Amino acid sequence: MARSGQAMSDGEGTVAGADDAAADDALLVLTAMLLTPSRFPSVLGDDYVAACDALALEPYEEGYGLILGQDSAGARWTVVVEDTSQVAVAIAAWDCGMEHDLSPDERSMVCALPGWPMDLAVSAPGVPDPHDPDTDGEGPAPLAPPDAEAWGPAQRRLGADEIAAQWSAWREQIDDTLFPLPGTTGEPGSDAEGQVANDAEADADARDGTGADQENDPSSFPRHPGVRRALSEATAYTKTPPPPGRIRSSYASADVRTLRVDGPGWSMVARTDDIALFLLDEEPGTVIPVGRGTSLPGLLTALDGLAAQGL
Repeated sequence: MARSGQAMSDGEGTVAGADDAAADDALLVLTAMLLTPSRFPSVLGDDYVAACDALALEPYEEGYGLILGQDSAGARWTVVVEDTSQVAVAIAAWDCGMEHDLSPDERSMVCALPGWPMDLAVSAPGVPDPHDPDTDGEGPAPLAPPDAEAWGPAQRRLGADEIAAQWSAWREQIDDTLFPLPGTTGEPGSDAEGQVANDAEADADARDGTGADQENDPSSFPRHPGVRRALSEATAYTKTPPPPGRIRSSYASADVRTLRVDGPGWSMVARTDDIALFLLDEEPGTVIPVGRGTSLPGLLTALDGLAAQGL
């Protein structure tokens, strides 16, 4: 594969130059990403198995590398390779602003899929503008990014990824006074839709018709029914582990991890030492915070213990 120039992971950055001698079947590499249980493009699915299924790949534990680029005619291609180590090294170099030639051995290639699963902010110079290749109706339909003007599972997961990547900026927008400390009383403000209820309300909400105390169930605290459902399903993960990649954990600081958890219709972003933020299919573009309270810390710790661990 010919490299078109310096690229950045996740489709960001600029292209520095082109290989003038690129052969007709060469791929001008623009960016690359990993498809592994701990790190995969969320646009493809809620978990690693679903992401592989979206590309008609077997969900092998070792995972794959995805290389996005253009051929000499400008057509968009996504090349799947088995050499995840080489792809990971290239991504790390690009993220540090370094040039790195990504040219996997052809024996590592699994398949070449038409199109790109997400939009890229770059294109290869010296070739026509990016477009889907003409496959004469043979093979799979070209991959395409989700509609940026719509809201659905893919957009919800991409939104959660953005929050995870920019946690500090999003966290600064959350008013901590919305989350009463354990042991306090009083009615919270009406605009605190995603808050943890105070102890008195939690005690009342946490009892079912038989009077059984469920105060350790985090889903009994938030008022939004979608968040209650999401927390209930996340709690169920700790009893019956979900498919690989449904829970992902990445480094945040020395003793803190960032959690990304997905489920049917919901996505959660959390720091193990802080609050959780939820996005729901039924609430387009809305971020709903849930305070730590007495139960969330234990849930986050349990989820982190089950997570596919990234860097």
